[in-house]
Amino acid sequence: MGDDITDTETDPTEEAVGFRSGFACFVGRPNAGKSTLTNALVGDKIAITSSKPQTTRHAIRGLVHTPDAQLVLVDTPGLHRPRNTLGERLNDLVRATWTDVDTVAMCFPSDQKVGPGDKYLVKELAGLRRKPVLAVATKTDLVSPDRLAQHLMAIHAAGEEAGLRWQDIVPVSAVDGSQVELLRDLLIATLPQGSPLYPDGQLTDEPAETLVAEVIREAALEGVRDELPHSLAVVVDEIVPREDRPEGKPLTDVRVNVYVERDSQKGIIIGKQGVRLREIGATSRRQIEKILGVPVYLDLHVKVAKDWQRDPKQLRKLGF
Repeated sequence: MGDDITDTETDPTEEAVGFRSGFACFVGRPNAGKSTLTNALVGDKIAITSSKPQTTRHAIRGLVHTPDAQLVLVDTPGLHRPRNTLGERLNDLVRATWTDVDTVAMCFPSDQKVGPGDKYLVKELAGLRRKPVLAVATKTDLVSPDRLAQHLMAIHAAGEEAGLRWQDIVPVSAVDGSQVELLRDLLIATLPQGSPLYPDGQLTDEPAETLVAEVIREAALEGVRDELPHSLAVVVDEIVPREDRPEGKPLTDVRVNVYVERDSQKGIIIGKQGVRLREIGATSRRQIEKILGVPVYLDLHVKVAKDWQRDPKQLRKLGF
């Protein structure tokens, strides 16, 4: 008989014992604080934020790591009454996302009353059988304790009215960090046991092109009129290292098109003598260099794609 051989390799299933991993998504009306909360939980900026409603247009994934868990947060666009084909597709994206995740957390901004739009969404979530649904009262730093208490009671009542039993109701402030860690722990507690889904330390699985496009759109949104944000789309043509650079001095060319729906909007983005476009470029280039880890030459162009929000062909071209 040959010598006994002992297998000393660790069984991967043993490593997963006690470890939790899975997906949770934030849903809510536009401007409910979902993206700001996602960034606070991840500990870095991976989702763009703006005071403009319907800023988020993609389901951005952020990764939260703890010693015994990995939480994948999916930040979704705000659910709203659609005015065009783009709006319908964003709503479809939200519903598809909450079907796929392990846990759903609905955000209710504390500085606004629980309204018909919230109640409509709560009623939809009540149809998610056997899936934990948390309520998150966001922006608690903006209201008094009395106002917050009323808000929490209104959230509870909205759940009862729809036949939805909240897993938890959690007041948080992403701005001052109040109860953000508690929310993280409550979300993790709902996840199934399993091995990590991503490498330790990774903050998002979004491709660089998506992050770059979002950074530029955020810079372009600042200070523009209310009707323009919906008409803005950003497409990254290419991200390529420039050849023949001196050793130790890399430079990456980033070529980007910013699309609007009308010539008048093009003028707003470019600004008088190109001042506005240069500001957008300077603001976003610093963040793009952080994302890519190298110096960047940013080549920005503004183009008109007439009524693209209503044109299925153009929507596909722009990535929707």
